[in-house]
Amino acid sequence: MRIDLNSDLGEGFGRWELGDDEALLDVVTSANVACGFHAGDPGVMRRTCEAAAARGVSVGAHTGYRDLAGFGRRFVDVPPGELTDDVLYQLGALRQFAETAGTRVGYIKPHGALYNAIVHHEDQARAVVRAVLDFDPELPVLGLPGSAWLRLADEAGLPVVHEVFADRAYTPEGTLVSRRSPGAVLHDPAEVAERCVRMAAEGEIVALDGTVVPVRAESICVHGDSPGAVRMAVAVRAALDEAGVTVAPFAEPGGAAPGNGASGASGPVAG
Repeated sequence: MRIDLNSDLGEGFGRWELGDDEALLDVVTSANVACGFHAGDPGVMRRTCEAAAARGVSVGAHTGYRDLAGFGRRFVDVPPGELTDDVLYQLGALRQFAETAGTRVGYIKPHGALYNAIVHHEDQARAVVRAVLDFDPELPVLGLPGSAWLRLADEAGLPVVHEVFADRAYTPEGTLVSRRSPGAVLHDPAEVAERCVRMAAEGEIVALDGTVVPVRAESICVHGDSPGAVRMAVAVRAALDEAGVTVAPFAEPGGAAPGNGASGASGPVAG
């Protein structure tokens, strides 16, 4: 049994800090680094990449809508072509900071409202896939199993990685319960750790209504901005280790990625 443990990091901005990135980087194996559109700024991006590289943690691009005020958690009905360019811009910015820190952009994981939108929004999912193909046609993509995003990425030949969430409630359909709903976010480290072991070892999770839902878990996300995030991440890592689950990144960190930034190398996007 092997699984990756990821967290959303680098989500401060200017003088404002969010979460304890340094402590989380001692626990997780992949860092989803905000790229300046929903959070983060050049200084934060540089420091987060340097801290991840120093620990051998993989760096991923956490790309979102252009929505600093809403922390990227509001849907934006952006035209597909514009969304492609926005995502490509964010990927390029993070690539420079990652390479300067001696590492690389190892994968992409959309953030917040964009992540949720491309579960079903075909046009936006296709737009994000096109951005990834323009950036690097071999870049792994991280997302929700069963989403349009992963389906279109797979059809376009991109490596697909299935993600589950440690501290988010699930619907019987295997999607995330809206943050606006009661019980959407879990806060008990022991409960969260137990469900993570079950997802990794048995491939299932209990939905909010008690339904047992099969899941394909290749990476577990522990949110860095949740209350007690570090304590929760430590509990999850300890439980996985104790259960004999190997915790390791799916994208190897460090070095220049072959083909990274191959402008114009995109093929046709499925659909």
